[in-house]
Amino acid sequence: MKIVIASDYSGFPLKEAVRRHLAASHEITDVGQTEPGDKLSYVDATVALAKEIQAGKFSKGILFCGTGAGVSIVANKFKGVYCVPCESVFTAENCAKINDANVISMGFNVVGPANAIRIAEAWLPLEFAQGFDRDRREWLEAGLDKLKKIEAGNFK
Repeated sequence: MKIVIASDYSGFPLKEAVRRHLAASHEITDVGQTEPGDKLSYVDATVALAKEIQAGKFSKGILFCGTGAGVSIVANKFKGVYCVPCESVFTAENCAKINDANVISMGFNVVGPANAIRIAEAWLPLEFAQGFDRDRREWLEAGLDKLKKIEAGNFK
């Protein structure tokens, strides 16, 4: 799988641990901070990743900062980018299957490297509505349709 990742300066060590692990089985493109001494902002790192997702170059992305919150706020400003901060495997699995999250974020000060790797590995293979019956899938799809109307400013 091709994955885009990015971090600011505070998420850099966590991003590096996850990147090294995922690189063994995935094609990783890093559009954020790549050197430990740099001071890339969370806004700049996120904009670079969100543009890649929005352009359809990648179907999934992972963001890192100090808390996972700042990058998530910025990512969710981009139409078609759905980012959820994840601190657990449970959240990662459910944001993929229920919310169709195409980006997750994690915080260096919140999630340790071993847990971050488990979160990423749990989230990556999952698809929207995976494992749900037809009725639940249709209900979830209706929710996503409403979300897309909200994005377009057409929700009543």
